[in-house]
Amino acid sequence: MVDAEVRVELKKGVADPEGKNVEKTLSLLGFEGIGAVSTIKIYHVQLDEPNERRALETLEDMCEKLLANPVIHNYSVKIL
Repeated sequence: MVDAEVRVELKKGVADPEGKNVEKTLSLLGFEGIGAVSTIKIYHVQLDEPNERRALETLEDMCEKLLANPVIHNYSVKIL
């Protein structure tokens, strides 16, 4: 069994309306000194795969097919 973490975030220069909305709302709530807020999705995935290398290949495939859009997202995969 392999436990993994997949982080998916927007590439630099891609608009992040959710992050901008949170940034604006924090300012309206009186929080000061906020430079920028960005959103990141984190997926925790358990794979029934004893081979770590094959698990990484499967996770990369998952990212390319579903979890991330390579046009607007960067992603990273880490075995926990």
